[in-house]
Amino acid sequence: MAAAALALTAAALLLQPSESHAAGAGCGGASWYALSSRTASGERMNAAHMTAAHRKFAFGTKLQVTNKRNGKSVVVRINDRGPFIRGRVLDLSKAAASSIGMIKSGHANVCYRVIS
Repeated sequence: MAAAALALTAAALLLQPSESHAAGAGCGGASWYALSSRTASGERMNAAHMTAAHRKFAFGTKLQVTNKRNGKSVVVRINDRGPFIRGRVLDLSKAAASSIGMIKSGHANVCYRVIS
């Protein structure tokens, strides 16, 4: 019984996004959005800007985000909260998603790191 519980715990850990807030880096799923409403920081969402939503990073934090499939990277500024879908670590603006080649699929596996 203990072996089965350990196997389930290990499997659950593999399905969770990998985040290390202390180190300011992580990997996981990302999606994109292009709304015209206000962001959690109070500014109006602009799909043409290189911005992103993250659950915990401070507004104004800059991240380098890399699409694991094609190696393309973009620098984004956190200005919103989210994503609120399990397994996703970032919501990117349409412009940021376009620059790393994830518009067509709508989502991608990415890694990110804080750069300032």
